Amino acid sequence: MLFRDPKVRADYADSVNRQIAAVRRAHAGEEDLPALHADKLIRTLVAAADSRQFGSVLAGWRDEETVLRARADEPEAFVEKMLAELAVLSQAEFRSGSSAVLTRPMGEFLHYYESSGTTGDPVAAPKALDDLTANTINIGEMWGRVLTPTDSALILINGPFAPAGYQFEKVMEYLGVLSVRLWVDNVTGDYTRILRLLRELSISTYVGSPSRLLEMLHFAYRHGEPLPRFRQLLLMAEQAGPSLLRHVERLTGAKAFVGSFGSSETGTTAATCEQGRLHLQVQSYLFELADSRGIRPVRGGQDEGELVVTCLDLRARPLLRYQTGDLVEVSATPCPCGMALPVVRTLGRAHDVMRLGGDGVRQEDVESALWAENRSEVGHFTVLNYMLVLRGPDVV
Repeated sequence: MLFRDPKVRADYADSVNRQIAAVRRAHAGEEDLPALHADKLIRTLVAAADSRQFGSVLAGWRDEETVLRARADEPEAFVEKMLAELAVLSQAEFRSGSSAVLTRPMGEFLHYYESSGTTGDPVAAPKALDDLTANTINIGEMWGRVLTPTDSALILINGPFAPAGYQFEKVMEYLGVLSVRLWVDNVTGDYTRILRLLRELSISTYVGSPSRLLEMLHFAYRHGEPLPRFRQLLLMAEQAGPSLLRHVERLTGAKAFVGSFGSSETGTTAATCEQGRLHLQVQSYLFELADSRGIRPVRGGQDEGELVVTCLDLRARPLLRYQTGDLVEVSATPCPCGMALPVVRTLGRAHDVMRLGGDGVRQEDVESALWAENRSEVGHFTVLNYMLVLRGPDVV
């Protein structure tokens, strides 16, 4: 990023170098995570004390004595104590006044965005330099294991209000990868120009949602255009289970990854490695799991539940113990990639289960049935894409 102010330039370069070093130490298992978490949590609590959302409960964190006492505590014990004391922030509470978490005047942010609103009312998600830096490097250091500067990427995210398209463009800049960020008119749904650019630029990588990719492929098929071919698919924003990944791989000849996982409000909490596994970004977040048994920290053992996130690099808009609504499974099995970061698999959202014949049915159940028999030739596909319509208690 380019800055005219020399102090901003110098501070930015220093923050980039520190974040890269911390990320690489975390990947290698060389970072003292308890100490890093304690230090970042203290800084986050001090910042959050200046917000309307947390100002009253964290008023003591405006006092230097509170900070000094916290720094004298054993790091892991301090983090556990603070998580136990802080209330969980529900999605409903956050959405009712999302700007209340801001700790800076709006003019001190770089960009203003809002979440897409696909899962509820849109929330404020402005980007400050520090959180943009951390998020870009977190994703970039992961995707750098998948992409090289010889790749090129189509970023196809129809969400001009949301930060995702811009964020992934910055990741490609970080990696030295040519990117083209496009969108499609939702009324006409015309992909002709995009298909032409894919051919002319020899784009190797698709970045976007599975549904947008399938819509583009469907358009090409209906209009007699050759289906675009890719080397990699970096999918996000929607649940993408094994059957869906295999389906789009057969259609495009690419290796499909669930590229990243997170939200406009939290940033990217997990990103893929070259083995196709999502890794929690523990250098930037504290993770907990919630279910009927209560809430507990993610410690690396086999577990599942609703993900609860404390953001450690979002001091301009801190989220403390934010209940994401996302169901995940954390694996106890180390990843073949060799990184020390925990492996996580997304299970969809808590409200995504459909009732069918008295039973709960998930998206993955439907797709495994639809695409079990599909062969590699498009002419033999029984289902290219699908839509489920709810009519009262029935699914059609």
